[in-house]
Amino acid sequence: MARARISAEVGEPAVLAALAPEPDRSSIATAVRYTLQLLAERAEGNTVEVRVPPFGAVQCIPGPRHTRGTPPNVVETDPATWLALAAGSLTWSEAMAGARVHASGTRADLEGFVPLPPVAALGRAE
Repeated sequence: MARARISAEVGEPAVLAALAPEPDRSSIATAVRYTLQLLAERAEGNTVEVRVPPFGAVQCIPGPRHTRGTPPNVVETDPATWLALAAGSLTWSEAMAGARVHASGTRADLEGFVPLPPVAALGRAE
């Protein structure tokens, strides 16, 4: 069963709220799910699984499809780091150097896929 799509009318305000000081859990959850949805749309594929526990995970990036067991290419991070990557306030190389992202597998690299343009524009609008 496919997940319900989060519209920009719901997702963008959630991102703005999640990027604000002291965001509420509901805004963070919606913002994470919305930005993961944007990533999956931008980088269609099934090669890398991006996990942001406890709120969501998506498969993305073109290449070999993974269907069973633990995926060979996994990116995992916390919600604050993920939203910073999506908004462009943290680069992929900074996140990796600071051990804020766990990436395993030869294709587990989001360089060039983050920041997410619509979210980065929201971050600049503040």
